[in-house]
Amino acid sequence: MSLNESPIIVGLDIGTTKIAAIAGRKNEFGKLEILGFGRANSSGVQHGQVLNIDQTIKAIQQALANCYESNPDLEVKEVYVGIAGHHIKSLQTRGDMVRQEPDNEIQGWEIDQLVNNQRKTFIPAGDQIIDVIPQDFHVDNIQNIKDPVGFNGVKVGANFHIITGDRNAIRNINRAVERSGLSTKDLVLQPLASASAVMSEIDMEAGVAILDIGGGTSDLAVFYEGILKHTAVIPFGGENITNDIRLGLGVLKSQAEAMKVQFGSALADEAKANAYITIPGLKGMPAKEISVKNLAQVIQARMSEILDFVSYHLKQVGLDSRALNGGVILTGGGSQLKHLIQLTEYTTGLNARIGLPNEHLAPNHIEELKKPMYSTCIGLILKGYNDYEHHNKDFQLAFVKVNVPSVLTKQEEEVKMEVPVAAPAVNVANRKNKFWNMFKDNLIDMFKEEEDHIIK
Repeated sequence: MSLNESPIIVGLDIGTTKIAAIAGRKNEFGKLEILGFGRANSSGVQHGQVLNIDQTIKAIQQALANCYESNPDLEVKEVYVGIAGHHIKSLQTRGDMVRQEPDNEIQGWEIDQLVNNQRKTFIPAGDQIIDVIPQDFHVDNIQNIKDPVGFNGVKVGANFHIITGDRNAIRNINRAVERSGLSTKDLVLQPLASASAVMSEIDMEAGVAILDIGGGTSDLAVFYEGILKHTAVIPFGGENITNDIRLGLGVLKSQAEAMKVQFGSALADEAKANAYITIPGLKGMPAKEISVKNLAQVIQARMSEILDFVSYHLKQVGLDSRALNGGVILTGGGSQLKHLIQLTEYTTGLNARIGLPNEHLAPNHIEELKKPMYSTCIGLILKGYNDYEHHNKDFQLAFVKVNVPSVLTKQEEEVKMEVPVAAPAVNVANRKNKFWNMFKDNLIDMFKEEEDHIIK
């Protein structure tokens, strides 16, 4: 697929601690080139659910403003949005369809019809189907078919993984997105988005559990023999750890977060017994000394609880330590805790590693986007490309809109010529390099400004 054929797809990750908007386009090598990136602190979301719509709208608009600041030529209308929260449930179903013309090969539209029929599955009142994912197909007596298109037979069917969510929670997300001046192209379960960003085909075949430790929830997706076997949303995340530190050690929330990031460890045995953190006293009160070992004990207690949930879910679907050769892939902001890999391996009995979202990124992306906290957002763009490549939705082959400001430097004039970014790479090679350099410089400056405000 050449660069000038690909649409620009935007992922919007509405999280408990941050809202991120990333715009990307696949290049001629099938890698994602990031065309815009913005983030903002989130305050209207708790445990993955939008509770305060007005605050969420402000945060979305701030993230979009930062995205436009990184690339003023960008125009965002439609977004792929991640969804999580402990209201998310999943169920397994089986569906079959008798074909009208069994002598002809199975066509793609017949499989679409089979999938859409599952959307009529009975679910509890107040819930809504978010996604229907085929696991494996069967045609007549032939089982375990990955893709039945091209087969022929009388009856085609499949096992399905159906993901549902609370109707009001879904409505709140859509409302916040629409009132921010955008439209939702599709809602995607966050663990599936994260999985697509950090997982390879080999991982999927070997069997792997993806654990995305976010701010308000920890999301789990389990794959085995190339099939999605299970999804779950665990209602604890990084915010719970911060809150535990705040209450357990008697400090402010901002101090608890700073201590967790700078000195936190998921294994108390690995923490230094004689190391202390000095917290300044409030309004003339004496300074407080916090033991690094006590801090690690608080973190380990909550992380062990999250990992016990993972072990429980793996046992529920019969995939214990012998079945998942790929082990556990940890991603999301919470995965950056020191010694978390060791705790995960000890608790689950599986090998563990950190999943970074750079596998699908073009080599010229900025370092910031390599962080596991952006896995969901980059996965949302990949989900959009999956829809585009399988013709599941209509896409506008939009160019990056170019608005030339009245005053430009000589370098900017060369970048912002009338040739859109989507023009063939041969004609714009030099200009494209300059565009990327400027884009990266803009982003790096933004992060430097943001870091100045972080508590040291």
